[in-house]
Amino acid sequence: MMMRWLAATLLALALIAPAVAGESVLHERKALFGTIVVTDEGDGTRALRFGRHGARQSVVKLGDPDELVLPYTHVALAALALSGEPRRILVVGVGGGTLPAFLHRQYPAAEIDAVDIDPEVVNVAREYFGFREDALLRAHVSDGRKFIESATRPYDLIYLDAFGTTAVPPHLTTREFLRAVRRIIKPDGVVVGNLWFRQFNPLYDSMVHTYRAVFDEVAVLQVVGTGNRILFALPRKGKGLERGEFARLAREVSTERRFRFDLGDLVDKGFNAADASGAGGRLLLDSELKDR
Repeated sequence: MMMRWLAATLLALALIAPAVAGESVLHERKALFGTIVVTDEGDGTRALRFGRHGARQSVVKLGDPDELVLPYTHVALAALALSGEPRRILVVGVGGGTLPAFLHRQYPAAEIDAVDIDPEVVNVAREYFGFREDALLRAHVSDGRKFIESATRPYDLIYLDAFGTTAVPPHLTTREFLRAVRRIIKPDGVVVGNLWFRQFNPLYDSMVHTYRAVFDEVAVLQVVGTGNRILFALPRKGKGLERGEFARLAREVSTERRFRFDLGDLVDKGFNAADASGAGGRLLLDSELKDR
């Protein structure tokens, strides 16, 4: 028990500690849900945190926007193996804008909506992380749930990446919210959730359980060396998310797109059926939310 506690503590420290001893603060401002901090990491990268000692939400390598620094962003792109060529993409949680900007470069004909509840986050993405909008890549300042509930056109890919310092906002975890998400995902589309694992998120298994109650197929990939799990939810039955086939399709995508990382290898190493069971979890409902 002591060794497990020590391992979890060390991992937590690794997640919140500054990445480089020589970092310097470029921007610090109070926003809707805490303080937004932008740091120069001292190694050619720039990071966005919520709080001076918060986990790094986004990292960009200056002069090389195609270098996705945070490992979870690599794993999240495995969703591209589970759908056809995406024409419409939704990203809830802008951060530094690195994920929607990368997808825009890879799929320049796709419409991409990037949504964040905090206008200061969008401003920081523009000013410090090189996030640029155009006719097809659009930023929206809105609560992600309200944006989804009011959407009228379906998406091929939906990324749910709205993290606080230690948790996902509760109203983005419930059955009612996920039903709204399912309503706007195409039948051959994919929903991707970025979740903290059990050591940091006591609702992890309940979140997985709730996804499984709403979607037909669910798989989970471990982001090796971090506290992240990336969940993939499909609104359809079929051959399912079998490890070998998922890895094969993912490898084809990274080869075709000339990614700097092998998606197939990430799927093969991170695939964890036990993490996708939701065993011991409960259904998360709107009726339990204090603010609704």
